[in-house]
Formats: sequence, structure tokens, C-alpha cells
Amino acid sequence: MAEVVAKTRHAEAFSEVQSAGVHAGPRGEPIDARAAAALARHDYTPLKKFRSRRVQPSDFERFDWIVAMEAQHLADLRAQCPEPLQGKLRLLLAGEDVPDPYFGPAAGFDRVLGLIERGVTGLAGLAGRAQ
Repeated sequence: MAEVVAKTRHAEAFSEVQSAGVHAGPRGEPIDARAAAALARHDYTPLKKFRSRRVQPSDFERFDWIVAMEAQHLADLRAQCPEPLQGKLRLLLAGEDVPDPYFGPAAGFDRVLGLIERGVTGLAGLAGRAQ
């Protein structure tokens, strides 16, 4: 959902956005139907060609930022990231986790989308100041 928000509402702030998971399965899965429905309810067009993937070692070099949704994911990324590139790692919302709605009710996806919108807007502001 964060990739869709960034590409739809803040494309000018980010040169490239790509979703990846710390614990994503080995094969590419499409976007969860509940996430796609939440995006559609909020006037986003879900990515039709989206497939899940894991963070790759090359991602730490390739991207300006590696953004985690939860503190535990940030810790997992720190364990994988080479020391000189650790400054690229950050939480989407400083000091606040974006919970994984996967095992909860569909309404959780709407709540998480609101948190993601807030976090992506904040990152877009940081990206604009960095340019």
C-alpha cells in the first residue's frame, strides 16, 4: 500500500519506489485483496503487476532510503545492512509502528492506509528538502 501511495500522491518526491518485505515469501504473491479494496475505497488504483519480494542485499546500495513499517523490521534490516549504509534505514513513522493488518479484520487495512498516507507525506517532505 505504501508503494501505491508514494507513486500516486508523491511521485515527484521519489525517483524510485519499490516494495519489499523482510519476511516476504520466496514466490511473488499479488497484493492482498483486502489491501486492494482499501486502496480502491480511498481513490487509489492498486498496482496490477505487483508481486511480493524479499529485500535483497543490492537494495541497500540501490535505494536512497530503506523504510520499515515496524521497529522489529527496522532491527532486522539493520542486521542485514552493511554498516556504511545504515543511515539509509528509517521507520515510516518516527517512533510509531504501522501494524500489519493481515491477520485482523478488513477494517484494519483502512486504518493502516491512513498511517501510511501520513508517513509517506512526511517522507515526501524530507525528500523535497534534500533536493
